[in-house]
Amino acid sequence: MTTIPVTTWSLEQTAPTDLLPAAAPEGDVRIVRSEIPSPEFSRFLYASVGGDVRWTDRLGWTYARWQEHLDRPGVETWVAYDRGTPAGYAELEAQDDGAVEIVYFGLLPSFRGRRIGGHLLSYGAARAWDLADRRPGLPQTKQVWLHTCSLDSEHAMDNYLRRGFQLFDTQVEEKPQVSAPSPWPGAHPV
Repeated sequence: MTTIPVTTWSLEQTAPTDLLPAAAPEGDVRIVRSEIPSPEFSRFLYASVGGDVRWTDRLGWTYARWQEHLDRPGVETWVAYDRGTPAGYAELEAQDDGAVEIVYFGLLPSFRGRRIGGHLLSYGAARAWDLADRRPGLPQTKQVWLHTCSLDSEHAMDNYLRRGFQLFDTQVEEKPQVSAPSPWPGAHPV
């Protein structure tokens, strides 16, 4: 099996005041929490956003595994809609120590480059900071963090830094080289 070096960067905000919000894009862009856990919808978002950047770790999840994950306290999915069409999402997951990870974040390929990503990331980070207000029993958020890697969009790191995230860890690992799965053959140019 062929491997390639993959660099993973972990970034964080340690106070709500670290967040540097992006301007809202023009047009009818709304961000709404997906309040009813839906494995079908979550898998659609995961496969559609991550198909061209090699998100593969959840592709083999069963329906029951998706449901179990989505039912966990402190897991929230925030979806950006452009004129009523899902454009991207941010998935938040609370951790035991008061940290909230933005586990997945991104846009469907045809919605990239429209200034939606900065707005969605700003909104997602703000919702990570106030997660305990919506979820009684969770500790107050002390850290919002995420990771990105050298396989992600070339604009990802810049967006994170512009929103006030700071680098706190870098790791390089050899990983199997896999082709981008795409939601279906020919879905978007890779």
